[in-house]
Amino acid sequence: MSAVEATTENAAEGKLQAMAHDSVKTVIAASMVGTAIEFYDFYAYGTAAANYFPHIFFSAKDNPTVALLMSLLTFAIAFIARPLGSLVFGHFGDRMGRKTTLVVSLMTMGVGTFLIGCLPTYNQAGVFAVAILCLLRFVQGIGLGGEWSGAALVATENAPEDKRALYGSFPELGAPIGFFLSNGTYFLLETFNDSDAMLAWGWRVPFLLSAVLVIIGLVVRVHMEETPIFRLAQEKKQVVKAPIVEVFKKSWKQVLQATFLVAVTYTLFYTLATWSLAWGTKEQGEGGGGLGFTNQEYLLMLMIAICVFAAFIVISCVNADKWGRKRVIITSSVLLVVFAALFPFLLNGQIVGQRNFFANMVFLCVGFALMGTAFGPIGAFLPELFDANVRYSGSGIGYNLAAIVGAAFVPTIATWLSSHWGVHSVGIYLGVMALCCLVAVLSCKETKDVDFTK
Repeated sequence: MSAVEATTENAAEGKLQAMAHDSVKTVIAASMVGTAIEFYDFYAYGTAAANYFPHIFFSAKDNPTVALLMSLLTFAIAFIARPLGSLVFGHFGDRMGRKTTLVVSLMTMGVGTFLIGCLPTYNQAGVFAVAILCLLRFVQGIGLGGEWSGAALVATENAPEDKRALYGSFPELGAPIGFFLSNGTYFLLETFNDSDAMLAWGWRVPFLLSAVLVIIGLVVRVHMEETPIFRLAQEKKQVVKAPIVEVFKKSWKQVLQATFLVAVTYTLFYTLATWSLAWGTKEQGEGGGGLGFTNQEYLLMLMIAICVFAAFIVISCVNADKWGRKRVIITSSVLLVVFAALFPFLLNGQIVGQRNFFANMVFLCVGFALMGTAFGPIGAFLPELFDANVRYSGSGIGYNLAAIVGAAFVPTIATWLSSHWGVHSVGIYLGVMALCCLVAVLSCKETKDVDFTK
């Protein structure tokens, strides 16, 4: 490095340190709240799609399995919309800043979720009700398309260099928080209401309550500072006019790497949280595995296992700062291949019998431990793959393409596979996704020590 380059770099570093930073508490709240709402919204919808929407928006009487599959297909709509949202919000996030974009994405996401709770049923409005449900699900997806990448940048662009993965865990921790809140809401509702009440009005409550989380998130984000790295890019006139074009022109390889790094975490999450809920609680003729659990029992097991998820997010991020992102994700990918081969034995009623809480908790806890290990470092790893002036767009596009590849049709595919070829076919599906992640991470360079200001 020449003396001039070194002087310029030192000056930029000094200016970055001198810029106003949000407090750690503000960074945690601003980055965590959006992901918490994202997973709250998506899991509230996933639970409703698995348990209530087949009866409310589709005819479950004629063919319960088909009604379940149709309901789960509406779950996929938001994932298809998310890359479009990442293009829109990524453009403005890299042009105007992280703060304004995150406020708008949160409002878009919140309005879509709240209005789902106000919808008429199929019996009240016929096909119109299903059409509006699909439209609102699409709006949800547009808002969510700009959420994660912006939240990850708020965390990592405010982080000390040696703690980027730890700070990157803040938005990742929103996932178990949102999951726990959604599950807890359904658990309480089902404790005090019978199935008729849940079908009549109870299913609406989680969607309506999301407004509280959105308001809290908006208050926090309106008062936060723009990230220092984006302000530095503005001062150095590095902001580009067409970040999307720049991403696909110079960083298309990183977009592909990001997509397959994240895809397996989505596949694993919705296998654990949405497909397994239907498999554990429904009879074989209804798309389930006939394991004999009640919905409440399964929700309680999921709420316990989600605490393991949260713990392993933090553990993996500490290790990623110490040993590097690649080493942690390579380890999780290899272990996921092993898990994919073994977990079907824990969910096979002919082997473990009905209502085997021990076998099911082993499946959930080990699965969520591996989920936390794979998901944690992503909050730092993905932004580090891209330059500062296209970081919002690049990481957002990769993350949301992963939502299509890894999540959009997971409940539907897994339900179809398990109903035709048994639970072991779901293990093969997960194993293939884990191998794709392994190939992607092996093709990446280690990013722990990259200059994040460039």
